[in-house]
Amino acid sequence: MLSGDGQMTDDMVETGVERFAAMGTRIELHQFGRAAPDALLAARRAIEAVDDALTIHRPSATTAVNDRLMAGEFAMTENPVLLDALAAIAEAWHATDGLFDPTVGSGGAAAWPGLSVDRGSGRIETGRPVAFDFGGFGKGFALDRAAAAMRAAGVTSAFLSAGESSVAVIGEHPLGGAWPVAIPHPLDPESWLVELSLRDEALSVSSTIGDGAAAPGRSPMIRPSDGMIVTAAATAVAVDASGAAAEAMSTALLVADPDAAQRLIAADPTRRFTFAFDDPSRRMTA
Repeated sequence: MLSGDGQMTDDMVETGVERFAAMGTRIELHQFGRAAPDALLAARRAIEAVDDALTIHRPSATTAVNDRLMAGEFAMTENPVLLDALAAIAEAWHATDGLFDPTVGSGGAAAWPGLSVDRGSGRIETGRPVAFDFGGFGKGFALDRAAAAMRAAGVTSAFLSAGESSVAVIGEHPLGGAWPVAIPHPLDPESWLVELSLRDEALSVSSTIGDGAAAPGRSPMIRPSDGMIVTAAATAVAVDASGAAAEAMSTALLVADPDAAQRLIAADPTRRFTFAFDDPSRRMTA
């Protein structure tokens, strides 16, 4: 806020920033307002714990489970982060009408409906070989846990990002009001797809084109219903109170057929969007 003489107050000052690599991208955590000791460190540790649990690019709790499930055997895990992620995915699967599914089975088709997770015992089993690839969901899930750690430390204003496609905000902008966020057009850097205002929310962008889509090691977008790779040039944007839910929804919107995407958008038309670039005039809304 501005004081009576127009000077900046302590609530407007950035009191800390943390930058590091995790989740296969660059993480930035910006804290504003009164200092909250160890908040940034707690947030970084939360993100690193998610990375350690969910990565499939080095040995982790997830790769250990995947090895068992792909061999047609049941798996056991005591990792609380992985179990929390699976619980969040169960909610996201229902919220997206099954269009978000982090499993990859034989032939590429998704297999979440045939999966059984016993949270109490940590037992995971399925009827056919399957593996988890959390992809962008992991970034949103990590930002949720980082934001929770910062709130617990007393932070009331912060901006968190995992690359350019996943952001979360705490409270209001240090100058007051909502955080303004503009999504750039992937084919025209001089224009925006949509401009949004965020308060205690997270935003996710999924796309089949642009720098992020071409990143080395990125898994292709697969339609759960038939296992086909989605190649049409398009971008989807989703905002939610939960970063994990936003990531799941933007992925679902990108792989959905037009009718399914329309149903999802109609449920929250000011927070869900798809843009199809094979038809530049097309912006799907409710």
